[in-house]
Amino acid sequence: MLINVLNGLSLAMVLFILAAGLTLAFGLMRIVNMAHGSYYLIGGYVGYTVIQHTGNYLTALVAAFVAVAVIGIFMQRFCLNQLYKDELRQALLTLGFLFIFADLAFWIWGGDPILLSEPARLRGAISLGASSYPVYRLFLIGCGLAVAVGLWLFIEKTKLGAIVRAGMDDEEMARGIGINMPLIFTLVFALGAGLAALGGVLGSPLLGLYPGVDFEVVLLAFVVVTVGGLGSVEGAFWGSLLIGLVDNFGNAWFPQLSLFTIFVPMVVVLALRPRGLMGRI
Repeated sequence: MLINVLNGLSLAMVLFILAAGLTLAFGLMRIVNMAHGSYYLIGGYVGYTVIQHTGNYLTALVAAFVAVAVIGIFMQRFCLNQLYKDELRQALLTLGFLFIFADLAFWIWGGDPILLSEPARLRGAISLGASSYPVYRLFLIGCGLAVAVGLWLFIEKTKLGAIVRAGMDDEEMARGIGINMPLIFTLVFALGAGLAALGGVLGSPLLGLYPGVDFEVVLLAFVVVTVGGLGSVEGAFWGSLLIGLVDNFGNAWFPQLSLFTIFVPMVVVLALRPRGLMGRI
């Protein structure tokens, strides 16, 4: 039971890092970004390339974050900015980007599955009573909690976070008092893209990198933000915990119904709370 709970938590933290940026972008800009899984894929591949050349895991994390944040800035400023609050066209455009990024990744890195190696210091396992548990999975849990605390401090305790919250609640009033909302949009979108890239590097030793993983993770991210509530980082955190634990226990107890068990929490939550657990909109 303890091993299953820890496995669920490690998956949940990867999902949270991935979904936090998605829910921030939708909460502030109402952007339906189907290409969010591509940020995970590209970030993972960039991290893999940097590790191959430098052997430095921290450098890989920074490089993946910066590279994908730049891609996010380009998409938001030159493409999505023209379709503000037009969810249908946003979904179609970003779906097209998803296919483009998938083909580019296949062309550059090939189609062979890649499983990133854990950093040398995080290899091995620790003893948990009669069992042992991988150190890297515990590291993932710690990373997810650190990102959650960092985002909470950013949103709740900083001036920029207050501006983001104001933009979510009443964008027109925020513009009216002189806040440069286009710049805030770009910064938040870049942050969300960079977080997804971090999820790609951190989650690759767990989930792997291969053609099609972008579709899989973006599906999980949308389930998480739907359960947690669109626009709520706190909801994304609790939604990730719920989906991560349900997915892990579903695979362990009912492997033949693994996809079904992921969507059960979403159906139940939407039936009881259509806005999600902590939805803002």
